Amino acid sequence: MEWQAALGPVLSPLGLDLYDVELTAGTLNVVVSRAGGVDLDALTEASRAVSAWLDAHDPIEGRYTLDVSSPGLERRLRTPEHFAGALGERVTLRERREGQATRRLEGTLVACDATSVTIEDANEGPTRVELAGVERARTVFQWGADQVATGRTRATTSKKG
Repeated sequence: MEWQAALGPVLSPLGLDLYDVELTAGTLNVVVSRAGGVDLDALTEASRAVSAWLDAHDPIEGRYTLDVSSPGLERRLRTPEHFAGALGERVTLRERREGQATRRLEGTLVACDATSVTIEDANEGPTRVELAGVERARTVFQWGADQVATGRTRATTSKKG
């Protein structure tokens, strides 16, 4: 299912953007964002709106749990758009390499395109990684005087299929 096309218009009137959607182990994880962050009231509204859309369109067979959350301080990076939004930020990444041990990189994300990312790693220097080889990646929150802590917030609902 093309979740962006389906849920984007549901969330847009609430002033929210669909950051990510993933259906795993009986849970539909919907991650929403907006400039300035997402508070619990916005998540509650988003959860109600997405739940109503799911009830009306019934795109998932069987029972599942709907989990609506914000990306949080250390947001997951899965798509080229996620990486593009993290340019210039500190990230950590695990890379699968055929015939070799998994490599962990951490540093500033300096470039990205539709198929790869480049990280300025402290040990490896500038390192290009194909997105197909990324096992997992996320931004790294760095505490500092100019940082404001706004943690991940979540609203969860059970759904019947």
